Amino acid sequence: MKIKKIKKFTPCPVDDGDELYPNGIFVFNITKMAEFIRNSGSITCEEVLVKDFSRGSSKVNEDHVATVDVSRPVIVAEISPGRFNVIDGNHRMEKARRLGMERILAYILHPEQHIQFLTAEKGYLAYIEYWNSKLKEQRK
Repeated sequence: MKIKKIKKFTPCPVDDGDELYPNGIFVFNITKMAEFIRNSGSITCEEVLVKDFSRGSSKVNEDHVATVDVSRPVIVAEISPGRFNVIDGNHRMEKARRLGMERILAYILHPEQHIQFLTAEKGYLAYIEYWNSKLKEQRK
């Protein structure tokens, strides 16, 4: 589904201590996203296959991997049509992989749910352009 620009888009505010997930020009406020998930009641937790998610491009903090709780759900976002990335819980996903777990719990967010957590208008506009260009590619 094509994403239409909201004329009066307000970037998600960032407070001291908020956890952010930068992915190039796209920066998501994970703290506010997690609050939204907890308070929404409409986003359900479901199992996803660990093998469906790459190890990611960032280096894993080995000390942190040892301390994470794999029973706590990760957050997965559809970042282009049909393509999902872990945007919160990469260390949990890595620990699950190392433990040989086939599945892990996840909150799966689609663009209409996660786009509101972009922290800059420039990123918001770029995201819409990126998403809609991927839709055009699929139609070819």
